[in-house]
Amino acid sequence: MTKIKERGEVAVQLNHLLDFGEMTLPEWDGLYQTVEQIIDHPEDFLDACRGKVLATTFFEPSTRTIFSFQAAALRLGATYISFSDPNNSSVSKGETLRDTIRIVANYTDTIAIRHSLEGAAKAASFYSPVPIVNAGDGGHLHPTQTLADLVTIRRRIGRTEGLSIGLCGDLKYGRTVHSLLGAMTRFPGNKFYLVSTPELRVPRYVIDILEAGGHEYHEVSTLDECIGALDVLYMTRIQKERFASEQEYKSQAGIYILDGEKMKKAGDHMLVLHPLPKIDEITDEVDLDPRCIYFDQARYGMFARMGLLLSLMHKGRLSPVYPESNVEEMRCHNPKCITNHERYLPQRFIRPERNPAELRCEYCDAPARL
Repeated sequence: MTKIKERGEVAVQLNHLLDFGEMTLPEWDGLYQTVEQIIDHPEDFLDACRGKVLATTFFEPSTRTIFSFQAAALRLGATYISFSDPNNSSVSKGETLRDTIRIVANYTDTIAIRHSLEGAAKAASFYSPVPIVNAGDGGHLHPTQTLADLVTIRRRIGRTEGLSIGLCGDLKYGRTVHSLLGAMTRFPGNKFYLVSTPELRVPRYVIDILEAGGHEYHEVSTLDECIGALDVLYMTRIQKERFASEQEYKSQAGIYILDGEKMKKAGDHMLVLHPLPKIDEITDEVDLDPRCIYFDQARYGMFARMGLLLSLMHKGRLSPVYPESNVEEMRCHNPKCITNHERYLPQRFIRPERNPAELRCEYCDAPARL
C-alpha cells in the first residue's frame, strides 16, 4: 500500500485558497507530493474524505472547473451540493454574497466559488466558517487552474524552474494567465514571452510582479518571434464575455492561431497547454500533435483539486473575520470589483511587497486612485 499522509500532516496550512501566491513553496511541494500519490495510486484515496460535503457555488458558467471539483470530491469519497446558475438560487431574489456564503456553509465543509466579479472569493472568505476556494473571480485570478498547470508542467517536464514560457492571446482578461505568471515567478530562472496585441497586454500589476522580482520577460506581438525558444506555450482564447462590445471583441478575435506551420518552428520538447475551452485559436490538426497536452492537463486538474480538497476538508469550522475598512473616504475605482456591487463590504487597501509605495485594492488588485 502507498503511504498516505496522516490526517494532521496536511500539505496546505492555509484556511482558504484565494491566490496561489498565498501558498508557501514548501506547501506547494507537499501538495504536489500528495497529488503524485493520488495520480499513481487513486485507489488508496477512495475514502479519504468520506462524510464530507463540497459546495460548488458557480455564479458564472463552467464545464471543466465545476466537473473537476465535483469529480474530485466524489473520488475522495465526499459528496457535493451545487448551483451553476444564480438565477436558480436566492441570489435572484437579491440575497447578498455574504448571506449566501453563510447559508451554504451550514451544509458543507468547503466551498468552491466562481464569480464574474473580481475579488468575490476574497469577500466570501471574510464571512465563511468553512474554507473557500477561488474557482475564478472575473478577469482576476484562477488559482486552482494554476495548480492544474503546475502539476502538468512538473509531471511532464520534471521541474517548474529554469523554463522559457510563452503566454499567448488574451493576457488582459485571462485570469488563468495572471495566476500562472504570478506562480511561475516564484520559481528561479524562468523567463517569459508575453504574446498579445497592445489592447490585450497583461495588466500593470502583473508587470509589477515580473519587474519587482527581476524576472526576464519580453512583450512580443507574434508567436513567430518566440515559439522556437519555448519549453511551454500557454495558449488562451479571446474572452468574448469580458469585452464591453461585440465590435471590440471582433477587433481582437482570430489574431493568434496555432497551426501546423507554427508547430514546425517549435522544439520537439515544447509542450502546449491551454486552460480551455478553446475556440479557434488552435486548429484541429494541432490537437493530434503529441506536444499538445491540454486534455491531459484537464485531468491533472482533477487530481490537483483532489489534493487540495484532501487538505481543506478536514480543517473543521473556522472563525469568520468580519473586517472593517482600513481607509477613509476611498473606494476602489474598478467597476468589476466586488466592492462596487456588494456595497456593505469594507473598503480595504494594501501596500504590495513588490511596490510598497502604492496602494492596491485588497480584493481585486486594482491600483488606488486618490
